[in-house]
Amino acid sequence: MELLKNVILEKGLVTEGNILRVDSFINHQMDVKLFNEMGKEFKRRFKEDGINKILTIEASGIGIATIVAQYFDFVPVVFARKILGDNMDKNMLSSRVHSYTKNTTYDVKVNKNFINEGDRILIIDDFLANGCAALGLIDIVRQGEGVPVGVGIVIEKGFQPGRSVIEKEGVRVESLAIIDKMENGNISFK
Repeated sequence: MELLKNVILEKGLVTEGNILRVDSFINHQMDVKLFNEMGKEFKRRFKEDGINKILTIEASGIGIATIVAQYFDFVPVVFARKILGDNMDKNMLSSRVHSYTKNTTYDVKVNKNFINEGDRILIIDDFLANGCAALGLIDIVRQGEGVPVGVGIVIEKGFQPGRSVIEKEGVRVESLAIIDKMENGNISFK
């Protein structure tokens, strides 16, 4: 998606440890016009897949997933929680997920009532690096007897193993921008 690539080149910042900061337009301050274009593109790529629910993980994926849902006739958006509030149902599906950027492991949870047998679920996330978050969400979908139709990623670090890890699970990956290299603060795309 050329628009996204251009915004990444203009506003993205590569920091120490090959971390790409996109907080000015994706995961802190959100560019809603860009999100709308991404939503249209995910719809184009998954329009024939009978999506009836979108799943993401808190927090960065929520805004993107919500916009994407509009293009799938406002299907429900479910997000996996890292921390449960006292007022939440404890009847949960759970999977262990390691965050590459935060170097932390979470047990992410989704209420069992929100993933149902036969649900055709599109997983949406902002980044794909090692694939841990997506694998955790695929696991949750399968625990609930849903079908993980695909994983829609905004930015994929193509030099890391995430895509192959997900595809080994038999799940399709569609990334809007795939980074080939990040060196000396420069970004190049596949």
